[in-house]
Amino acid sequence: MGVKVCKFGGSSVADLIQLKKTKEIIGSDPERRYIVVSAPGRRFEEDIKITDVLYLCHSHREHKLPYDQLLQVIFDRYMATAANLGLRLDLASEYDVIREKMREGCSADYIASRGEYLNALIIAAYLGYDFVDAAGLVLFNSKGRLMEEETNEAISAELAKHERAVIPGFYGTYAENGEVKTFSRGGSDITGSIVARAIGADVYENWTDVSGFLMADPRIVKDPKPIQKISYKELRELSYMGASVLHEDAIYPARVANIPINIKNTNAPEDPGTVITAEHEEGPDDSIITGIAGKKGFTVIAIYKNMMSSERGFVRRILGILDDFNCNFEHIPCGVDTVSVVVSTSDIDGRLDEILDAFEKRLEPDEMEVFEDMALIATVGCGMNRRKGVSAKLFGALADAEVNMRMIEQGSSEINIIVGVEGKDFGTAVRAIYDAFA
Repeated sequence: MGVKVCKFGGSSVADLIQLKKTKEIIGSDPERRYIVVSAPGRRFEEDIKITDVLYLCHSHREHKLPYDQLLQVIFDRYMATAANLGLRLDLASEYDVIREKMREGCSADYIASRGEYLNALIIAAYLGYDFVDAAGLVLFNSKGRLMEEETNEAISAELAKHERAVIPGFYGTYAENGEVKTFSRGGSDITGSIVARAIGADVYENWTDVSGFLMADPRIVKDPKPIQKISYKELRELSYMGASVLHEDAIYPARVANIPINIKNTNAPEDPGTVITAEHEEGPDDSIITGIAGKKGFTVIAIYKNMMSSERGFVRRILGILDDFNCNFEHIPCGVDTVSVVVSTSDIDGRLDEILDAFEKRLEPDEMEVFEDMALIATVGCGMNRRKGVSAKLFGALADAEVNMRMIEQGSSEINIIVGVEGKDFGTAVRAIYDAFA
């Protein structure tokens, strides 16, 4: 029998209805043996996530404001959930410990982690699984960095003792003193991936409220097609360009162990979702492109200098100037005597004239031109490097839509083509590309 690790996000464990769906999903497949859970999310539009309320409790204590009532509201919600599920759990003693820790001045990480901790206790009892705390297993060094190998060994050794278990996501502990340390938001995704690697899972299922990823932003393209399969490389390209996908930290442990990740929908478990694999797997109906993503808010500085290609260190000096202004570059398309620097307008932060002055003094260009309010759009797909005429099709679609391209760049892996367009043409350009390839 294979082994699956399942992570259920806040929306999947928000209330009794969702918890019952979660139990049915887990019970329908005996291979779903290790379950990572988030804290309860919003139950309705105006609701507040448990984690947000816990952070608010800590903020109230820090500012010497009353917090007992807020803490009681959280506790009452967990108590009601346990009672309605017919569970006999001693949550009162857990509440006493948390309340005492608050009085002693616990960290924000500790109090925030209790959302996952209490929820995992309840869900473990509801499923009849063992509860395994992430404390002491997910380990961080003194600088707050995950200790990958030590964590992998600790989780592997502990879960070998449990046939089935529920593990709280989002947190671990410092190896040197045992104090709780949380990941950034979305940390339960990371915990799930870490657990999958540690036990050598066949699949890591990430259950949420959407049926996987879409080929384009549904706010721009009406009813975009779902992405059924995507490679880690393609996912990273789309993520970098702003697509709403899993954070790289949540992918890395599974990628290292070559474990597929399946993004699934708790509210529509029959949907296949999106499968993330190490390499692109070409099928009979393989598409040329996998997805389209883009971002607005860029400034392009085009620099022309005669015989630039024979001047050593020219690009290095450009990057040095940007570094002096603590400004990252996004792309640097080059020609023989031209180079364009693409930077985020927010990074420039009103210092464009100063940066241009520095370029003038240290680069001595023949000409410079600035294009503001630019947008970048990435068309991504492993199928692109094996098909003829992809670029022509893309550029033709933009021309037909009367969109003027200011910049064109293709990555060395040939799985993406990035075009720069004016901000006002962003939506039109995305729709034109999607219509051409979908």
